[in-house]
Amino acid sequence: MKTVETKLNVDEASWDSYVHAHPAATGYHLMAWRQVIEKAFGHKTFYLSVKDEHGEVRGVLPLVLLNSRLFGRFLVSMPFLNYGGIVSDAPEAREALLASAVNIAKEAGASHIELRHQEESGIGLPGKQHKVSMRLELPDRFEILWKGFTSKLRSQVQRAKKEGMTVQTGGQEILDDFYHLFSRNMRDLGTPTYGQDFFRAILKTFPKDASICAVRWKGRPVAAGFLYGFRNILEIPWAASDRRYNYLAPNMLLYSSVLEYACRQGFRVFDFGRSTPDSGTYRFKEQWGAKPVALYWHYWMASEGALPEISPRNPKYELAIKLWRRLPVSATRLIGPFLAKSLP
Repeated sequence: MKTVETKLNVDEASWDSYVHAHPAATGYHLMAWRQVIEKAFGHKTFYLSVKDEHGEVRGVLPLVLLNSRLFGRFLVSMPFLNYGGIVSDAPEAREALLASAVNIAKEAGASHIELRHQEESGIGLPGKQHKVSMRLELPDRFEILWKGFTSKLRSQVQRAKKEGMTVQTGGQEILDDFYHLFSRNMRDLGTPTYGQDFFRAILKTFPKDASICAVRWKGRPVAAGFLYGFRNILEIPWAASDRRYNYLAPNMLLYSSVLEYACRQGFRVFDFGRSTPDSGTYRFKEQWGAKPVALYWHYWMASEGALPEISPRNPKYELAIKLWRRLPVSATRLIGPFLAKSLP
């Protein structure tokens, strides 16, 4: 294959047609996410495509430039989301996209590029394998899945039902319920929360693919998850529950209901999202039968040194995390979005 052109812009139809046809592409490679990122966060984006001598798209790479005094300037594919990176048909296309990305990084004065791949792409860059995606293959009917759960798991779900908890799946009409729980949970974790406009933009941009599942008890939201579907995979990239009601197991009812919804809608895989191996969230997802799938994050570095670690695991953020946990939730909802937009 001869690559003859690497472009910063390509029409949405050609781009999305390529994404839909490529087996390694994810829903986050769709062009519409560019609108979400730019509208919700105001970041500059670079959507690179490469074409062959016949004018056919042979590879794509969405990039977002993050810039802040606290965390520096760098490019990510894709920030705030679980997946991204280069999707291409051949090594020549992959190399052309990477070369263009490096040129952009140098011109922008970026310290690094982070590419979030789902497979070892042979890209020749240093990387991390610190995260896995927890995935569960789904049967045609939820009843089959239910029978495979442990008795303890089923009893926890039944406990929430016996308490009279109700479940609703919807969109914008229950966004407030989700965000109320999500922002509180993020405060408790010591992490700045995204603004509600981010989730509103996703629901508006992907009305058929994005939704919210909420669990209520006595009219109060006690657990909720944000869902995004692409092809035969349903993902829950964000979820939260009110820990004050953990003894009633609303989170167990949430995940059971979401899995039932996934089976009913014809999805064949449920993606619980990424986790650190052997962490608490990893074990929570594992009990549902989810299996780990390795993730590969690759880095181009402007200078030699350790790979970037902009995460709660970095010891230098320990004090800030402790202080954040002490703030009122109302304050974190006000300040958090300003900080979170620079956290990849």
